[in-house]
Amino acid sequence: MIKVTLKDGKVLEVERGTTAFDVAYKISPALAKKALGAKVNGEEAELMTVLNEDCSLEILTFEEEDGRWTLRHTASHILAQAVKRLYPEVKLAIGPAIDTGFYYDFDADFNFAPEDLPKIEKEMENIIKEDLSLERFELPREEAIAYVKEKGEEYKAELIRDLPEDSIISFYKQGEFTDLCAGPHVPSTSKVKAIKLLSLAGAYWRGNEKNKMLQRIYGTAFTKKSDLDDYIHMLEEAKKRDHRKLGKELDLFSLHEEGPGFPFFHPKGMVLRNILEYYWREKHEEAGYQEIRTPIILNESLWHQSGHWDHYQENMYFTKIDEENYAVKPMNCPGAILVYKNSMHSYRDLPIRMGELGLVHRHELSGALHGLMRVRCFTQDDAHIFMTKDQIKEEILGVIRLIDNFYKVFGFEYLVELSTRPENSMGSDEDWEHATNSLKEALEAAGLPYKVNEGDGAFYGPKIDFHLKDCIGRTWQCGTIQLDFQMPERFDLNYIGADGEKHRPVMVHRVVFGSVERFIGILIEQFAGAFPLWLSPVQVEIMNITDKHRSYVEKVYDALKKAGIRAEMDLRNEKVGYKIREAQLKKVPYMLVLGDKEMESGTVAVRSRKEGDKGAIALDAFIAMILKEISEKAR
Repeated sequence: MIKVTLKDGKVLEVERGTTAFDVAYKISPALAKKALGAKVNGEEAELMTVLNEDCSLEILTFEEEDGRWTLRHTASHILAQAVKRLYPEVKLAIGPAIDTGFYYDFDADFNFAPEDLPKIEKEMENIIKEDLSLERFELPREEAIAYVKEKGEEYKAELIRDLPEDSIISFYKQGEFTDLCAGPHVPSTSKVKAIKLLSLAGAYWRGNEKNKMLQRIYGTAFTKKSDLDDYIHMLEEAKKRDHRKLGKELDLFSLHEEGPGFPFFHPKGMVLRNILEYYWREKHEEAGYQEIRTPIILNESLWHQSGHWDHYQENMYFTKIDEENYAVKPMNCPGAILVYKNSMHSYRDLPIRMGELGLVHRHELSGALHGLMRVRCFTQDDAHIFMTKDQIKEEILGVIRLIDNFYKVFGFEYLVELSTRPENSMGSDEDWEHATNSLKEALEAAGLPYKVNEGDGAFYGPKIDFHLKDCIGRTWQCGTIQLDFQMPERFDLNYIGADGEKHRPVMVHRVVFGSVERFIGILIEQFAGAFPLWLSPVQVEIMNITDKHRSYVEKVYDALKKAGIRAEMDLRNEKVGYKIREAQLKKVPYMLVLGDKEMESGTVAVRSRKEGDKGAIALDAFIAMILKEISEKAR
């Protein structure tokens, strides 16, 4: 007998040779029916994994992220099998699971079209109905290369050749189809209950633009059709909220071929942007930050010293000035460091909190660009905090509180991830352990639940990431807090301690919006362009019934402007109903319709975007109502 420790700490005694599925069934037949995979001693495994010694075991269902990934990984194999059945000459590249579903990359002599997707999807459904078992087998490296070359799968051969010579290569077989794969997978294709192919895209082989462009088919998979239907509904809702479409309709920003990835903000977009930046400045001043501004272009030597040259060079832009090499900054931190170094500091000065709305440039592949969400230049609402080691916990807590307050104003819930040391990192084990533990302690002191994201930290330190959850369930990574012991070392930063000696400060890099441009894109989609009053570029649209009311419209307009309310006049010779519909399409929060009665009584007929006709009220009362709603930042 062996002992199996379950996730809740309960210990089961089972026969040696029992499978993870057998244990799931022993716990509950209902759990076994829902089970998709397992974790044995913390490592992902399949339900048919045999247990031969004492171990910990977690049964994965669709409710767990790893369970979803296992199911969707299998769905990608089903997609590849369906394509090979329908188009045998197509060559296979790679097909992983992703957060929202799965994809597979294909090399074909023809172009897939959207009308091909239903046919492929139908064949996938046939494969699911066939209830094909997924069977794993292994081959030595050279035999594996010969095996895939015999099948004409040159991309698979290249992947295998990149593995060490002593590697044992795993494959998965389902019916007549076999694919190179490390797994894990669900036991049978029938576990994938509901699938949908969503879109087509181009993708360079291995993500390298010098390689051949392949064709990528995206899809998603669920264990219940009702969940798939909900997801498709969410996608339809997301299309309506697409910030690129709404940005054009609301005249907020535009994108041009003359500057791919470099957005152009229009007057109304600048109003929204300036409101956000004003609010950022106000709250940071209250929190003890001092604002700085650093240059966009700095000498190449600085980027060698910071480590970006070694770790981030492929994402940077370069230029020459007076025959010397310079780089356009991809990050603000080296500039803030130079500001810190410009003066001698005492321990009494710390912490020093420097904030910067800094424009940065990063090279993104053209295929990755996406409206305001993925651009080549953006404004980071950066801040860098220089502190002593014993100030770390309290400063991190302060940043957490600041970020929390920001997101609540916009109505966002959020998830938190702690990302730990990556492979290509700088610094000692001791520093990394100290930094990681400090972040954990701050999160626990703040009472924030968090997920550990192993190996995804910055090259100079661990980080806390904040993922906003929008009104239709999507998540967006925005805020981050990065603790850094490396930059102060590389730049020889110091402060004079109470003992009169030089000491090394600790540095925090942090953002709240992340990117002002991206945050605007998220807000457009969150509110479907119907911004709360305080954020709306135009807060009130004033319209006349006939031309004789023009002077009263202008008088009301002047009163609103004097009160600091953003208003526009619609004095066109059009019917009032038409003007109201136009204002509603522009998503203006309030419309004022002015005619004889309003002009004679000094009132305004108010129409709300949300509540419709609110009747006539005194102009002063309307202004007071509006100012109260703006000051409360009501949503």
